Amino acid sequence: MALVTGFGLSVAFGDQTIFSGADFSIGPKDKIGLIGVNGAGKTTLMRLLTKEIAPAEGTVAIGKDTVIGYMEQHACSGSERSMLDELLTVYQDVIDAEHELEDIARQIDRGTGDVAALTRRQQQLNDLLAWHDGFTYRSRARSALLGLGFKEEDFSLPCSVLSGGQRSKVSLAKLLLCGANLLLLDEPTNHLDVRSIDWLQGFLTDFRGSALIISHDRYFLDKVTNRTFSLEHGALYAAEGNYSRYAALRAERIKTEERAYAGTMKEIRRIEGIMEQQRQFNRERNYKTIASKQKAVDRLKETLVRPEAEEQSIRFSFKTDLVSGNDVLMCSDISKAFDGAPLFQDVSLHIRRGERVFLIGDNGCGKSTLLKILLGRLRRDSGKITLGVGVRIGYFDQTLAELSGSDKTVLDEVWDSFRKLNEVDVRRALAAFLFKGEDVFKSMHALSGGERGRVALLKLMLSGANFLILDEPTNHLDIQSREALEVAFDTFDGTMLVVSHDRYFINRLATRVLRLRPDGIDSVTGNYDDFCAAFPARPEEPPVKAAPKENSYKKQKELDSRIRRTRGKLGRLETEIDAIDAEIEALQTQLNAPETAANYEDILRLTTALETRTRDQEALMDEWQALGEELETLTAERGDNL
Repeated sequence: MALVTGFGLSVAFGDQTIFSGADFSIGPKDKIGLIGVNGAGKTTLMRLLTKEIAPAEGTVAIGKDTVIGYMEQHACSGSERSMLDELLTVYQDVIDAEHELEDIARQIDRGTGDVAALTRRQQQLNDLLAWHDGFTYRSRARSALLGLGFKEEDFSLPCSVLSGGQRSKVSLAKLLLCGANLLLLDEPTNHLDVRSIDWLQGFLTDFRGSALIISHDRYFLDKVTNRTFSLEHGALYAAEGNYSRYAALRAERIKTEERAYAGTMKEIRRIEGIMEQQRQFNRERNYKTIASKQKAVDRLKETLVRPEAEEQSIRFSFKTDLVSGNDVLMCSDISKAFDGAPLFQDVSLHIRRGERVFLIGDNGCGKSTLLKILLGRLRRDSGKITLGVGVRIGYFDQTLAELSGSDKTVLDEVWDSFRKLNEVDVRRALAAFLFKGEDVFKSMHALSGGERGRVALLKLMLSGANFLILDEPTNHLDIQSREALEVAFDTFDGTMLVVSHDRYFINRLATRVLRLRPDGIDSVTGNYDDFCAAFPARPEEPPVKAAPKENSYKKQKELDSRIRRTRGKLGRLETEIDAIDAEIEALQTQLNAPETAANYEDILRLTTALETRTRDQEALMDEWQALGEELETLTAERGDNL
């Protein structure tokens, strides 16, 4: 049974129709990618599902067992709770049940109240905890925060001091754990590094509910989704399969429509040619033929469907004004620290002409800092940097700090940087970047993030640079614009050094992938998949246990037999305790793993095993402590020192 069904949905704002006649259904376990150009109505569709807005036409039917979760429900802006406590609010019913169980236990111990009624309520609450992950919710919460890139020491930070990106990640964690069986995710990979995106992919893949996901991250969509909804030209198209499958089906659909249109037009022209020939004969029977043929033409025109024109997209064309030498950038032993805390060290690079080098790494590892050091905008603590002969750098800053924030118009922002161009050339270039007509007179401070990103890319394109240093160039771009940018970079005859989290983008363009680490750089020739093959993700190794210190009594030649027996028992107990420690760590690692987080049966099994082994460990520790005290008493009597 469908969780949600839409029938004939239409939405309009003023005189503008966003989309119309949309029919769709979302079934159990569907993971659906929702794509379309900016402004196509993706977020509007989600707002229909949450009843935030009503359609102009059509209806949305939500199943009686459907529980919808979306980000705005779980925002944490302004909260004074700690990060972990804020996340645990999604389990408030479970926490309340725990408190009530504690109160019931105290009443039973004191013998107050109706013991039978209290016991029944105790059983009800235990059933509720079992049903709502009551025995594992803290582990799940911690696992989610760790998976999204936080550290243990961050958990106590109040939400009020978190950055916007950090608050978004906490809100995302709350959404993932809220218990809904239909998640509405609007750009969930924003603010996440590659490691966190991988964790999110695993979570959603194992998630037993359904999800509708707006994303421009095509690699993520390919890994997670099994269906695709596309909003194009005011209509919704549904396709089975992930983004790549959808793209192939769409290309085939467009070809089929174009072939059908061309075939019909060819037939219309053939018949019209016959009609024209008949007119030249100018006889009565010829006019009867013309009338018959006209009816055939009219029928064909009634069925004629003109293929939709492609949505407007940016037209990129990067050209170099000068060919650089073979060696473009050489640096060795670069290091940087802030306030005495090392960020990275021993960074060495050698980039050659024509390479497209992509730099990846965890958030906060220093990727943008390294770019600014290479550009000479930030001082390095050590190392050497050499630019090759004839190298001209073009830089794209993900913060768009290079652009004016004043009342300068879009036209002036570009023209002031390229005075050799005339106004016609500048306006033609702006039109290629979707600034047409009066749009060129918009003030820079009034532009959206996506519009400012387009201006920055246009200035980069006009620069003629032969070495492009790019910090997240696909931010703010929709899928269609990203694909246009990929085509342009693929034909670019210069050199590129790019920081990006867009793995599809990396796979399409990279000739080499680097990963920045605190103590240097990993380098792999090839694309992102090649890098993953060379450096597969590995679970963290459990900490190595320190070897027990050798006790001094071992050095004594004459030992009492009772001391030897006690020491032997202690040794065997320590070995057994160490073995249980290892089992507990392994169980805890499995419990915190992303693939376990959405599997209730595995969680229950692992939790039960964990509780059993913990009780076993406690019993052995009690015995170990008693034997230790006995041994201490014996050796004190002998005057020995352990």
